[in-house]
Amino acid sequence: MDGETLISRIIELVPELRGGTVSELPGGLTNTNYKVASDSGAYVVRVSGKDTGLLAIDRGNERENTVKAAEVGVGATVVAYLPEQSALVLGFIEGETQSAEKLREGDKLDLIASACRRLHGARRFRDDFDMFAIQRRYLALVRKRGFRLPDRYGEFEPQVRAMEEAMAIRAEDTAPCNNDLMPENFILTGDGFRLIDYEYSGNNEPSFELGNAASLSALSVAQLEELVGHYYGRALRNKVARCRLWGLMSNYGWTLWGSIQDGISDIDFDFWGWALERYEAAVAEFDGPDFDRLLEDVRRAD
Repeated sequence: MDGETLISRIIELVPELRGGTVSELPGGLTNTNYKVASDSGAYVVRVSGKDTGLLAIDRGNERENTVKAAEVGVGATVVAYLPEQSALVLGFIEGETQSAEKLREGDKLDLIASACRRLHGARRFRDDFDMFAIQRRYLALVRKRGFRLPDRYGEFEPQVRAMEEAMAIRAEDTAPCNNDLMPENFILTGDGFRLIDYEYSGNNEPSFELGNAASLSALSVAQLEELVGHYYGRALRNKVARCRLWGLMSNYGWTLWGSIQDGISDIDFDFWGWALERYEAAVAEFDGPDFDRLLEDVRRAD
């Protein structure tokens, strides 16, 4: 079924959409997204791409967790879930979509922390998310399918295991997390940030949320320290180290996500180029002067 036929069918099935005008929204690396404006209001229709299950996406989990995020005023309202059409219909959030450049201006770090705290106070999400486990799953798939791997990728596995061991010593209690806070998933409204896109959502350490968000927007170390201070009340040394290590691990893991998408996706996007950006950021931390100290700091009580 082509896209035009599919969106017409979805509009027929969802009363709120009937009679609406349709426009395709930019972005969406695992979905095609449409805005539908009808007499009932404005809505977003998210149609899943093919083979997204390979990326550890569970659409039932996404739907359930989006409902819970909306309950605390962070996520968009779920209007309809149509698994046969691989579609999720959401209320459209009016606001300013962010970019990495906007977030790097550094004047909204307190708003990022506030939005994350609200989300992390939601009802427990359905599934858990662990980037160490996800990275291992992705790597096995990349090797099985013969997808591309950057040079030296496997050389860093000993450092990854050292990170996993060190971070297990003072593991944080997990909370409902988005786990994919790319800058475009922050929508600035009059009440602060709303957070969208719960494909990878699950219970996880809050420090992963902060470190991942910082890495995806290429925030500076000083900005990450400020973000940690806003979230935890103080920029504790072990929390800063934890967030930095999670940022490193997210870049290392999302590199494989880009490799898989490069191999399977029909979306017109340079997934391999995106993967290499993530990988280069990870390598800079692995090979940088701070790595061993971060492993020590993450074990600290302060």
